[in-house]
Amino acid sequence: MYIDKECKRGYNEYINCDVNNGENSMMDVALLIMEDGDTYSFHEEKKEMAWIMFEGKATVEYAGRSVDIDRPNPFEYSTYCLHLCAGDGCTITAHGHCEFYVQKTYNDNRFDAHLYTPEETDTWRRGADGECNGCIKRDVRTSFDYGNAPYSNMVLGEVVNLPGKWSSYPPHWHPQPEVYFYHFDKPQGFGAGWVDDEVCELHHNGLAVITKNTHSMVMAPGYPCCYAWGIRHLPGNPWKKTRIDDPIHEWLVDPKAKFWTGEENEG
Repeated sequence: MYIDKECKRGYNEYINCDVNNGENSMMDVALLIMEDGDTYSFHEEKKEMAWIMFEGKATVEYAGRSVDIDRPNPFEYSTYCLHLCAGDGCTITAHGHCEFYVQKTYNDNRFDAHLYTPEETDTWRRGADGECNGCIKRDVRTSFDYGNAPYSNMVLGEVVNLPGKWSSYPPHWHPQPEVYFYHFDKPQGFGAGWVDDEVCELHHNGLAVITKNTHSMVMAPGYPCCYAWGIRHLPGNPWKKTRIDDPIHEWLVDPKAKFWTGEENEG
């Protein structure tokens, strides 16, 4: 399913795993919007939680630490991501306009709080070698997954989708539910995505909840988008970077694949 929401200053909840199992995602998702001088505290007794800072300047207090974080925008700067286990909390103080993507799920495991910095964030420049004639070039950033946080029930990262380009491509699927939260550089930005067998028009602050079948997306020319992606591990079946490409479209990423581009008719 796909959800558009008018977001205001404060905590804007999209889905909650206590209501319809988070639309079968098994997660909570929200967007926290803050202005200069605002403070907001998180504390969950039974859920682990993580947030990604899309943009802003703030001070975060957690586990006896106080850290200043600054991210002018998500396109030229990598992210900060705070990950907390159930029972732990944090307080954010904004020093200007700030936006945070928030994700939660049930987890009994105890682990140390960790603030993933831009320097720690793994970035994969997918499509940079010219696959699909350069049409799927994007940056895939991973804050934490099963590899570096096996105690978590979630995965969290973000993708910078260039204007006019595709991502989450070739179309692929995995049994674990996934969410995409879209942050365009301009509020009128838009794109299109395949969400549970439906084609949806994607907008700024929109949320896609994907629980079945293949998914992929494309952004309109002129409108770059940074979208958060979060996966919920299934009991006994965690996501381990396994994506199952649609076999019909696997040929697209063959280094020897030949494409008609139209350039053949130029002259």
